[in-house]
Amino acid sequence: MKFEEALHKLERIVEELEAGNISLDKAIKIYQDGMLISKQCLELLDKAEKKIQICSKDKDGNIKVKSFKEKDNAGKD
Repeated sequence: MKFEEALHKLERIVEELEAGNISLDKAIKIYQDGMLISKQCLELLDKAEKKIQICSKDKDGNIKVKSFKEKDNAGKD
């Protein structure tokens, strides 16, 4: 399932739960479905994050390619 499709399904689940016009059993079932879809979304985002690379120039003007995580962790020291 693509991320956009999963996100759309999550949005529909939230709308249905917020409407409150369903039985408790159905609410629990679609909540569980939503949690599974949410996990899939997080996994898809994690995979995409690993593919991202940040291009930057060093002080000499040379282009350096860093992974997204390296860039993220650089400011935490």
